[in-house]
Amino acid sequence: MNFPDRFKEAKARPDAPISLTWWQGFRSTEMSRLIETARANNLDMAAALTRIEQAEAQVSLATAPLLPSINGSVGAQNAMSSRSLGRGGHSNVFSGLLSAGYELDFWGKNRNSLLASEQNAVAARYNYDVVELATIAAVANTYLQLLAAQDALRITEGNVRNATSILSIIQERVNVGTATSLDLAQQEVVVANQKALIPPRIININQYRAALAVLTGEFPGNVTIRGGTLNGLNAPRPAPGLPSQLLLRRPDIRQSAAVLAAQNATVASAKAALLPSFSLTGQTGYESPVLKTLFNPQSALYSVAANATQPIFDGGRLLAQLELQHSIRSEDVQAYKKAVLTAASDVEQALVSVQETARQRQLQAQAAASAEKAYRIAGEQLRAGTVDITTVLNTQQSYFVAQLAQISVRLSQLQASVSLHQALGGGWTPGEITAARQSIQLQEGSGSP
Repeated sequence: MNFPDRFKEAKARPDAPISLTWWQGFRSTEMSRLIETARANNLDMAAALTRIEQAEAQVSLATAPLLPSINGSVGAQNAMSSRSLGRGGHSNVFSGLLSAGYELDFWGKNRNSLLASEQNAVAARYNYDVVELATIAAVANTYLQLLAAQDALRITEGNVRNATSILSIIQERVNVGTATSLDLAQQEVVVANQKALIPPRIININQYRAALAVLTGEFPGNVTIRGGTLNGLNAPRPAPGLPSQLLLRRPDIRQSAAVLAAQNATVASAKAALLPSFSLTGQTGYESPVLKTLFNPQSALYSVAANATQPIFDGGRLLAQLELQHSIRSEDVQAYKKAVLTAASDVEQALVSVQETARQRQLQAQAAASAEKAYRIAGEQLRAGTVDITTVLNTQQSYFVAQLAQISVRLSQLQASVSLHQALGGGWTPGEITAARQSIQLQEGSGSP
């Protein structure tokens, strides 16, 4: 596949490695602690680790046909022949035999089968990296949502106090006849609506805490998560680098490349199955009708044989198997290409989100400051009796909405930073990038695009 020189939304600057502990750039000790706990205890990661063990066991199984098979047997047989044939009687046979067999891997069928298993094991390791990165991102995003929910709860409780204060002023004006009961009822609705927002906020906070407990492999009751506020958190932004480095940073792309390399080897093995197979067998040991003479020199025996087998007619099974493997390979090629395109798209979108949410945060801060100023002036004029209740209600509602919007924009900005790190494949050191480049080159040499 042909790549552009750089990401469309990236700045023209050289590539830089990303810290392996990039999440510490948010400067939240509790978030870092939860992520480290999840890396150690997350059940999805534990399941991915068992898949690595399974793949390594498959490598051991695929290695076996490349080695001779040796079997030992000890036997005793007693038989009686038919008397009607005139030679009835009992006979004994005692034996101790050692047999060996070896298939000559002349066409590389077994070697390619082993290579396929090895590449599948590589893919399983990259799958673990994919699950780990997804887990880290999930913990980070959920923790940020928890902080946003706590901020929203604090703002809502403050809005209740502010709305109640306005309600008291209107009540005083009603008492002296300068406001109507309708004015009072309208403000009572505002107070009630703000109070009604508190239970959902509390529910959200507990939901996020429970979700973090599951991600860290704990029961919700056993986890203490203090939380805090989005204010003060940093939004780290890595240098994105060139598209060619994207292949090295994304474990899902490297997993896809390994799967394709494994399928290339499987196709080669299926081709070899159409050709003749050659095998050597040998047997040596002792055989005697009397147990006490079993190991005498005259009881020794041996045999050596060579065999060649060529499939002639199997109902088209081998050809169908080869066609199937070719078809699977074609599918893996498309999956590999899609993984690369999806990765590039993820990075472009994340770059746009990082840039635009930062700009949106500045604009929203200006809007919130203006809304707060209007709300303060309306309150002062309400106390002085120089403003109508409709203006107070409008400025009050605008102020409440602007405050919550600031939290939403800040959350989006921080989550965009998480998405960018995830899209770039997490953290890398220069040495790991070099090793990854060599790994990708080897997989391309085995037939991947």
